[in-house]
Amino acid sequence: MSTLFTNARLIDPAKDSDALGWVLVADGVIAELGYQAAPQADDVVECRGKCLAPGIVDIGVKVCEPGERHKESYKTAGEAAAAGGVTTMVTRPDTLPAIDTPEVLEFVERRANEAAPVNVLPMAALTKGRDGREMTEIGFLLDAGAVAFTDCDHVVTDPKVFSRALSYARSCGALVIAHPQEPGLSKGAAATAGKFAALRGLPAVSPMAERMGLDRDMALVEMTGAKYHADQITAARALPALERAKKNGLDVTAGTSVHHLTLNELDVADYRTFFKIKPPLRAEDDRLALIEAVKSGLIDTISSMHTPQDEESKRLPFEEAASGAVGLETLLPAALRLYHNGDLTLPELFRAMALNPAKRLGLDSGRLEADAPADLVLFDTDAPFVLDRFKLKSKSKNTPFDGARLQGKVLATYVAGAAVYRRD
Repeated sequence: MSTLFTNARLIDPAKDSDALGWVLVADGVIAELGYQAAPQADDVVECRGKCLAPGIVDIGVKVCEPGERHKESYKTAGEAAAAGGVTTMVTRPDTLPAIDTPEVLEFVERRANEAAPVNVLPMAALTKGRDGREMTEIGFLLDAGAVAFTDCDHVVTDPKVFSRALSYARSCGALVIAHPQEPGLSKGAAATAGKFAALRGLPAVSPMAERMGLDRDMALVEMTGAKYHADQITAARALPALERAKKNGLDVTAGTSVHHLTLNELDVADYRTFFKIKPPLRAEDDRLALIEAVKSGLIDTISSMHTPQDEESKRLPFEEAASGAVGLETLLPAALRLYHNGDLTLPELFRAMALNPAKRLGLDSGRLEADAPADLVLFDTDAPFVLDRFKLKSKSKNTPFDGARLQGKVLATYVAGAAVYRRD
C-alpha cells in the first residue's frame, strides 16, 4: 500500500532545502518525492503546508530498564519519542546493572522491540560496570547489536585503559562516545564557575575542565586512530580543540544538548533543580558560541540527553539533587526556538538532529530521498502552547521547560511509513 504526503513543506537537510512538495511512501521506504504534480497513491495525507522532515535520531537517551523502571520504561520512552518526532532512540548503557554484556544487551533489545513504537538502537558500556578498569567484550557486543560504546558521564580516568579500548574499538570499526570532562575538577560541581555561582554559593566547575578532557581525548584518538564522538560540547573554550582535531583529519564528531543551546546559567535562578543538568548550564557567551558552531557544522549533532529522574531525587537542595532532564518530547519545540529567533534554519536544525546522527551511526535514515526509510515527522512550526509537565508521556516529569511558552507542535510521527503518533 502506498501513501502520498501532499502539499507538505519539505525540510531536506541533505540538500539544505525548504520548499513545498510531496513524498510518496511504499513498503516502508520513500519511493519518490518531488515539487511538481503529485502521483496517485492508495492513501493521501494532506499536510496543508505544514513541515515534513526526516524523523529525529536522538543519540544519548536514557531508558531506565533494567534497574529503575519506575523512572522510565521502553514503553513510556517510546511513546514520548513518538510524540516528540523522534523516530530513532539511541539508548545509553548507564542502567542498573550497566549494559556491559551481550546477555544484558539482548534483554534490552527484546524489551525495546516489544514495547517501543519507534526504532531503538542500544549502546553498550566501554568498560565493565562503567568502572574504567577493564574494557568490555566489544566484538561480542557489536555482534549482539551495539551501535556504539560509552561509559556516559563516567570518564575513563586511566589513559592506558582508555587508549587500549580505543585501539580495540578501531580494530572492530566501533564508534566510541565519550564525555569530555576532567573528572577531578568536575567532581561535586553543580554550576559553572563565575559570578553567578559565587553569588548563589554553589559548588562550581570551570569550563576549562571540558577543554582539558577534550584535549586528552583528542591526543588518544590521534594515537589510536579510533572513531570518536563527544557526547556534549557545552563550553566555547572547548571548540578550538575540536576544530583542530577535525582539521588534522581525525575521525571525530561532536554533539551538544538542546538545553545548552536554549538555556543558560541564569535559568537556575532560585535554585530550580529541574535546571540542574550535566555538564551544568553555561554562560550566555557559551550558548551563543555553541549555536554558531552548530550552524558552521563544527558541532555535528543536537540531542535531548533525555535523563529521567523521579521527584524524590529532584526535590532536594540544589547541590544534592540529581542531575538530568527529560527531553524526548521537548527536543523539537525547544530547538524551534533557535529557528524562530533566526539563529538556525530548519534544514540546519534537521541536519544536526536527523542527518548527521544517522550518518555517524551508519544509518540510512535522516534524509528525504528515494529508498530512505520512511521515518518522518509532520509538524507545525507556529503552533504556540504552554508546556505542562504533567501531560508529558514520560514517567518522570523533570523538564526545565515546565510552564514555558513554546512554539511548534508535532502533528504526526511515522516509522517505516506507519503512523506511531497523531496529535488529537
